[in-house]
Amino acid sequence: MNKLHLLRATALVLAPLLLAGLCQAQDFPPKKPVTLVVGFAAGGAADAAARLIAKKLSENIGQSVIVDNKAGAGGNIAHQQVANGPADGTVLLFGSIGPLTIAPHVMKLSYDPFKDLAAVSGGVSFPNVLVAHKGVGVKTLAEFVALAKKKPGNVYYASTGAGSASHLAGELFNQRAGIEMVHIPYKGGAPALQDLLGERVTSYFSAPPTALPHVESGKLIPLATTGPTRPSYMPNVPTVAESGYPGFEALNWYAFVAPAKTPAPILDRWNTEIVKVLNDAGARDALNKHGLTPQPTTRAELAAFMKKEDAKWSAIVRERKITAN
Repeated sequence: MNKLHLLRATALVLAPLLLAGLCQAQDFPPKKPVTLVVGFAAGGAADAAARLIAKKLSENIGQSVIVDNKAGAGGNIAHQQVANGPADGTVLLFGSIGPLTIAPHVMKLSYDPFKDLAAVSGGVSFPNVLVAHKGVGVKTLAEFVALAKKKPGNVYYASTGAGSASHLAGELFNQRAGIEMVHIPYKGGAPALQDLLGERVTSYFSAPPTALPHVESGKLIPLATTGPTRPSYMPNVPTVAESGYPGFEALNWYAFVAPAKTPAPILDRWNTEIVKVLNDAGARDALNKHGLTPQPTTRAELAAFMKKEDAKWSAIVRERKITAN
């Protein structure tokens, strides 16, 4: 067979495949409703953000985007479901820091976030706030650290579960402050907050909107926030970084990912639509009112960010010998 015949034969074989891929890529918006999976129960920060964004996406693309709450195992159930889900652009995941970059180093998972899920766009972020109940008798982070050093093993901090963002924020602070707070994991923010208010634990790295009403009532004392800057809704609470621990940062974040085999052109289209929503003034204002900062990114930027977070938290897990138990 000469080169001309070989080229013609190759074209005949590849043409149907290329055409099929092109048709699939052009099938946007999807012809059926889209599912946006959230790994946490309705009513929390992740759910609020997902519903705000899903509503705007629905309006923009002319197709329903339905939020599906799949709570359990710190969000890992939802991540596993999407990793094994249809890769046709009809399923997205509002992924979170824990299952994407912490849990893989703390427990055995049946999915690999970097092999089974594809980055689409950043979503939202927010800091934690370290709060103590008023019975502890401290008013500043320095006083809290002094107490922890004076009573090693007797200062407890609550989290929303082993491998969660609030858990690792506490371990990072243990490392930086040279203290040994005792970790007490809970199955969510509500029971953690309940035990803190009941003075059964000393402190909690809480989502600010959750803690704020109890701070305002005087039941909880805000010691420091974990972001790089003070959030606008807590302007008088210093960050951990400015309280003597420069460079300290432990943000909660949520990002959009999809099944890894989803065609790249469809992932690109979803990135365009999500970034459009996150840059919309009305959507940004609505998210800000929930204490959430929009974080639109390119697909490559999100993938690089996830790798960076993965490296950061895996090092903390190894150094602190953290396990799921």
